[in-house]
Amino acid sequence: MTRLLTATLALMFTASIASAHCQVPCGIYGDQMRFEQMLEDTQTISKAQSQVGEIAKGNLQEAQAINQAARWVTTKEEHATKIQSTIAAYFMAQRIKADGDNYTKKLTAAHAVMVGAMKCKQSAAPATAKALEKAIFDFYRVYEGKEPDFAHSH
Repeated sequence: MTRLLTATLALMFTASIASAHCQVPCGIYGDQMRFEQMLEDTQTISKAQSQVGEIAKGNLQEAQAINQAARWVTTKEEHATKIQSTIAAYFMAQRIKADGDNYTKKLTAAHAVMVGAMKCKQSAAPATAKALEKAIFDFYRVYEGKEPDFAHSH
């Protein structure tokens, strides 16, 4: 039994050193598959570029404008999601306590921020970003119990 335990520990130690690149030293990953996945991703990129070109009817300048617009939409979406994640994972899960002061007001204000971020995802209208900014400041007022006093501009 002692030999089996020693052999098992030695194998585990050796495996973890040999596969240090992996967070879980399981040895199931294959480099060849990674290259194949990257090449498949490259084919998808190529097809997407071709489709953008077709939408732009071959006009490279318009295709570039469509590409840039998509990148801005992606950026807008990522930042709205980041705000939603901060509200959900930080404030609602950790900081706003059911037995704390102004619980309902804090939840209501946090929810307004979540909805404001959602509306920014749904729309390209600048008014949605202004409404989100207002909701964040309103949440700050309820959460901190004072007026915002920090530099903010965009």
